[in-house]
Amino acid sequence: MAKRKSGEVAAECIDLERYVPALMTWVANKLSRSASSLYLKHFDVGVEGWRCLVLLAKGEPISAQYISQTIGLDKASVSRCFKVMSADGLITLGDDEHDKRLRLATITAKGRAKHDQIIGLALTREQALLSKLSAQEVDSLIQILHKLHSSLPEVESASKAYIKAHLPG
Repeated sequence: MAKRKSGEVAAECIDLERYVPALMTWVANKLSRSASSLYLKHFDVGVEGWRCLVLLAKGEPISAQYISQTIGLDKASVSRCFKVMSADGLITLGDDEHDKRLRLATITAKGRAKHDQIIGLALTREQALLSKLSAQEVDSLIQILHKLHSSLPEVESASKAYIKAHLPG
């Protein structure tokens, strides 16, 4: 650790060139911000709406809770997104026959057409993002990302254990 002029020991610092959570966040934030800007300008759909359309394009009715759990968006944000998408005629909302508390979204023909308009740009952006990687590196990256995604419960457990051991109350 580096010493300060007063003789105090400086706090440990994160090496931001190698800190994976920051690097992943920066890439994701910049991708999302630019995608949202483009999608809103050219298709009148934000990135959250696009993410919902991607899941809905599979054809099955899905709930805001499912989208929230699948892609990590706040459930309230997804619910607001559903309201806008419903008002725009991109989805229909109906009750779940097994759980009346859930509202299920189904993509409409207009929503599917909107999805089909955007997908080319989305795939072009992905291709540009991965353009500096070989096919083998892309496969490795995808495997690594799946492994990292599956480790998120351990991240939460480790966080809780750290807080319990190091923070009062």
